[in-house]
Amino acid sequence: MEMERQQPSRTPEGNRPRDKDHGTRSMGQILSREEQPQESRRRTISFSSEEPYRRFFGMEILDHGENAVDLERLNSVGVLLFNHDVDKVVGRVIRAWIENNRGMAEVEFDTDADAEKVFGKVQSGTLKTTSVRYSVDSWEEVVAGKQSADGRFTGPCQIARKWTPLEVSIVSVPADATVGVGRSDADTAPDLSAYERQIQVNQNTFRR
Repeated sequence: MEMERQQPSRTPEGNRPRDKDHGTRSMGQILSREEQPQESRRRTISFSSEEPYRRFFGMEILDHGENAVDLERLNSVGVLLFNHDVDKVVGRVIRAWIENNRGMAEVEFDTDADAEKVFGKVQSGTLKTTSVRYSVDSWEEVVAGKQSADGRFTGPCQIARKWTPLEVSIVSVPADATVGVGRSDADTAPDLSAYERQIQVNQNTFRR
């Protein structure tokens, strides 16, 4: 099942069943940098972090440690989409990197009509949020009350130890963080109370 909340849009996932090894998150931001004037078609964005997210199998954490994120695809053929629609390529990725446990990228908007419309809304501040679609190659499962192998995270959670960003998008409707970024209400895990979820988020945030 497609985990993206923005509708309608055409995505490579289509209507395939739930897949633990593929996901989408929309909590990144378009950042303001002094070296990038308002009229410049280049923007610096954040597209991922180590913030825990709830998926259908439980809490997921994307590791941003050394050698955890494979950025080769973004740095070689990376494109910027609108709402993860493969028919709406609005720009390209100039470069991608990891900074302070966040995925970062410098992107450049194209000049065709579709790109111009999206870029205009970015300039005006109407569109502010980015999203990443990714695949996971290696997991670490951490049971409730235990710590991850590196001591940075507290379970229950599943940590993507090796993962690849596939594309980044400007998104019009950020997902509801209370049900998991980039996911529908039906795509959530078994119940944790709001209090329990917040404790887990706090533990994993301050442990870094």
